[in-house]
Amino acid sequence: MSDTLRIGVAGLGTVGTGTLELLNKHYEMIAHRCGRPVLVTAVSARDRRKERGLELSGVRWFEDATAMAADPEIDVLIELIGGSDGIAKATVETALEHGKHVITANKALIAHHGNELALKAEKAGVVLACEAAVCGGIPVIKTIREGLAANAIQSIYGILNGTSNFILSTMRESGREFGEVLLEAQKLGYAEADPSFDVDGVDAAHKLAILTALAYNCEIDFESVHVEGIREISTIDVNFAEELGYRIKLLGIARLSDGGVEQRVHPCMVRKNKPIANVEGVYNAVVAEGDFVGDILCEGQGAGAGPTASSVVGDLIDIARGIRMPTFSVPASALERRPTRPMSENYGGYYLRLMALDRPGVIADITAALRDDGISVESMVQRGRGPGGEAVPVVLTTHETHEANMMRALERLSALDSVLEPPRLIRIETL
Repeated sequence: MSDTLRIGVAGLGTVGTGTLELLNKHYEMIAHRCGRPVLVTAVSARDRRKERGLELSGVRWFEDATAMAADPEIDVLIELIGGSDGIAKATVETALEHGKHVITANKALIAHHGNELALKAEKAGVVLACEAAVCGGIPVIKTIREGLAANAIQSIYGILNGTSNFILSTMRESGREFGEVLLEAQKLGYAEADPSFDVDGVDAAHKLAILTALAYNCEIDFESVHVEGIREISTIDVNFAEELGYRIKLLGIARLSDGGVEQRVHPCMVRKNKPIANVEGVYNAVVAEGDFVGDILCEGQGAGAGPTASSVVGDLIDIARGIRMPTFSVPASALERRPTRPMSENYGGYYLRLMALDRPGVIADITAALRDDGISVESMVQRGRGPGGEAVPVVLTTHETHEANMMRALERLSALDSVLEPPRLIRIETL
């Protein structure tokens, strides 16, 4: 066999530990498939005394990850620290400046700085690989960049955050509200102590920005992603969705049109007969629609030590084999800067729930507010009668209309004295 490929791992948390365990367990198999040994020779983490269940006696330990990144005794840096800036960014930049290949699972780093880092890698003649940054163990980046390279991608969408998918699935199955299910997700380790990135859609937006660049050969533009989370979803909405033949999923959706690149993350009503509507629990799924191949569904575990380590080591094996793919679908210098299609131009149907006083004339006021912006009601459900004229849920679905029209109608509806809570809106996606 040829010379050993020497690896430095920055970050020994869940994924870092899983990566070392995988490399140790499959050392012979990986060496055989690569035609050369692949060996971790250096690591860096904050606490050297922490018990990780790993044998590290023969591995050099660096207190400073950037010093390890500059070390001439390593060939590849694996960055598993996390965070869009700070030590993670400095470590990756140092490695690239010193001619090291870099593998990262850091979706925030790539979403915010992927353009410049890919350019640095290109100029240095090294690889910046990030399969593990999107959907854990699902090889969605390779699927789009390589498997679908002969296709023009018509659209790409998916469940990009397992925590939110677990919460929505459990709300439907158990009838419990968001807050209670979130606490369960935290106890099970599916949600962080601060779950904001997951439940507010930021994590999914990071991943969608990366997928958009891959699908449409454009620069990453995270700031242009429209982002909404699931905090406002109620079991009332979940139950009405079921009754109407839908399920609620937090989706990331990207399309390219004459108006520019459309990137949005928000809760969606999806017909129950759609495959993605039946992806449950902590699983992720991505659908890419190619003009020749049609729809391709990639589904699997989107996080965790094993699945994410699988993608990290998949990138490492490519590097060991001498495969030199661009970070995105084309060289970084060829990525285009595309205009953003504004959310106001989104066109589709809508689910709308109002908590309205049960008294004569209320329904007429509601439909008039919609009519004034040219919005046609497809269906309406009013549950029960409130004794003494108390609030009852009024649920409407609309025919397709522009988002700008719906936003104006929401302002009118919110101003009605018979509507006691802010209207709840969920977009209906035909996919």
